[in-house]
Amino acid sequence: MKKFIKFLGASAITLSLGMTSALAAEELFIYNWTDYTSPDLIKKFEKETGISVTLDTFDSNETLLAKLKSGATGYDIVVPSHNFVEIFIKEGLLQEINASKLAGYENIADDFKNSFWDTGNKYTIPWMQGATSFTIDTDVYKGDIHTFDILLNPPKELQGKVGMFKSASDVISIAQIALGIPFCSEDPAEMTKVLELLKQQKTHVKIYSSDGILERLTSGDVAVHQNWSGYSIRAREKKASLAYSFPKEGVPSFADNIAVPKGAKNYDNAIKFIEFMMQPENAALQSNFAGYANGIKGSDKFFNDAMKNSPEVNPPAGTKFKFVEACSEKAIKLETKVWETLLQ
Repeated sequence: MKKFIKFLGASAITLSLGMTSALAAEELFIYNWTDYTSPDLIKKFEKETGISVTLDTFDSNETLLAKLKSGATGYDIVVPSHNFVEIFIKEGLLQEINASKLAGYENIADDFKNSFWDTGNKYTIPWMQGATSFTIDTDVYKGDIHTFDILLNPPKELQGKVGMFKSASDVISIAQIALGIPFCSEDPAEMTKVLELLKQQKTHVKIYSSDGILERLTSGDVAVHQNWSGYSIRAREKKASLAYSFPKEGVPSFADNIAVPKGAKNYDNAIKFIEFMMQPENAALQSNFAGYANGIKGSDKFFNDAMKNSPEVNPPAGTKFKFVEACSEKAIKLETKVWETLLQ
């Protein structure tokens, strides 16, 4: 009898471990930008697949890169911007998904099948695309808002009321555009000019933060804040006097991507999520929440009216968009030096 009980106990343990493994197989851990994932999208995915989703967030590509380089293996889906994808691949931080072989690949727009950061979608598929500029309260400042001069050399009514991202690449890129300096400059003299401009601006900056932008703008804690185009829609919906700038000097643009990090424990579930996101209706559900266009053909048929008519999604004619590039190691070191000096 004792032998039977001992055997039963071992069987129970084995069964328990098997059940645990089965449950683990029905999980998905997503690491995405703050306030950038539609709750309705996640609910729909969970309902259709039975997979339970856990969401964690970050505030910059640099944070995501540092997390993965530290050896963190708890995530199955990550969302890097296009100019960091090449870095992640070079560092061996992503694993192949071979999207061309997955259900729904035919829905990806041609531009995103032949992107310079991942031709053929070996590692990524598109998530959202938009612009990086700034949102301004037109009740506080009533002049022409379509110039970076307002943000970098703020007039009296905006001084001390400026908010900036806490992200080296995002802040430095707008200074480079304003100064006519190319992205990813390897010239110390050019980057010194960038630092001088940003140090001058710093005297008027209230906060460097990529979190809480919506709350700061709508409460009036700041009157102008560096911002993404989609997030500006949500701010404007809460406060009508807020408007988005498309600076005449040029507008940095981005394309965020879905990828699977090395060490993902739920790779099959990650692939299911990727196939889910290549369906037009699902991509539109995310766009309607976040306020950004996407790289999935046919999704615009499912856009809501707010998305279709948004001035942030329909920029002025002649707007010059400039895709931020993946920088060389030398350029990154210069950017890091500028950023660290700025924040001292």
